[in-house]
Amino acid sequence: MSASATKPLYVATSSAIAARMLGGEMMVMSLRDSTFFTLNEVATVIWRSADGSTALSDIVRHSVCGEFDVDFETAQRDAEELVNRLAEHGILTVSDQPIQQPPTHL
Repeated sequence: MSASATKPLYVATSSAIAARMLGGEMMVMSLRDSTFFTLNEVATVIWRSADGSTALSDIVRHSVCGEFDVDFETAQRDAEELVNRLAEHGILTVSDQPIQQPPTHL
């Protein structure tokens, strides 16, 4: 049983990153450890939805399963692995409570 079955996970993008869309894929680099990731289409959907206030299970159910032909349990398990891996590098913040994000300045 996954952690999200008992407690929702919330994800937010870190401010300590550099990110750009290139050819339909999101390129993300951690400013903390210079780790570079190229996110596929599914991971990009999760990335773009990581607002800190939407539970990961809702992102998976409505955005991932809604756009891609995948069952919820598989998508949720893969999403948890992805966000935990990105969180290890400071690219995403993961919490069991909604995450307040500072306003972005463009």
